[in-house]
Amino acid sequence: MKAFLLLITLLLFSLSAQEKALEAFKQHNYKEAYRLYTIDAKKGDALSQSALSYLYFNGYGTEKNDEQGLFWLQKSAHNMNANAQYDLAMMYLSGYNVDKDVTLAYTWLDSASDLGNINAKYNLALMYYEGNGTDQNVTRSLILLQEAAEKGHKGAIDNIAVVYMQVLKFDKATKWLEINAENGDVNAYYLLGEVYCEQEKFVEAKKWVGKSMKSGNENATLLWERYNLEKY
Repeated sequence: MKAFLLLITLLLFSLSAQEKALEAFKQHNYKEAYRLYTIDAKKGDALSQSALSYLYFNGYGTEKNDEQGLFWLQKSAHNMNANAQYDLAMMYLSGYNVDKDVTLAYTWLDSASDLGNINAKYNLALMYYEGNGTDQNVTRSLILLQEAAEKGHKGAIDNIAVVYMQVLKFDKATKWLEINAENGDVNAYYLLGEVYCEQEKFVEAKKWVGKSMKSGNENATLLWERYNLEKY
């Protein structure tokens, strides 16, 4: 029982230290934040390691040091911090602060995605779609886009319908196109019209092609005339 209470006390102390570091950072007391995050980072705390890398990369509370920033970011990533894994992956993908390496970018995005990071899911989906750093796999790309879109990732919501159209899954495409259309995406008006024409659902097509025409899309006018939507 005493050992259990001691563990709880240690956990609360650790949480308090993180909170103090975050509070110091919010108050722009970067030197104190740096001091506190360094203590916990050296103890192996993944969140503190990630925070410390940020301080080094930006020169907050200490001299700017990209090498140390990368060191602590990698530490945090290896300690299964999904956000650190995502940040590290995007560095390797872009070549920012590191040599560009799409294979390592894929590896870290894959891990961060498994840990639930929706930004990682989206960018990993793009890698699968393009065959960048891995074999091209549109099916896998769609699975990841779906997961990210359902969690509210805007990029995934904006792009998933087009990919579903490419693989001829029109029912799934229309779901996301209608969401985009309701959010004011005028391009979705035309795509919805196109999908509904393909499905020979001309009453629905007329509605969206008409909206697209009003938005000034000349292709919508051609679609209207091609399917003689006036009569529906």
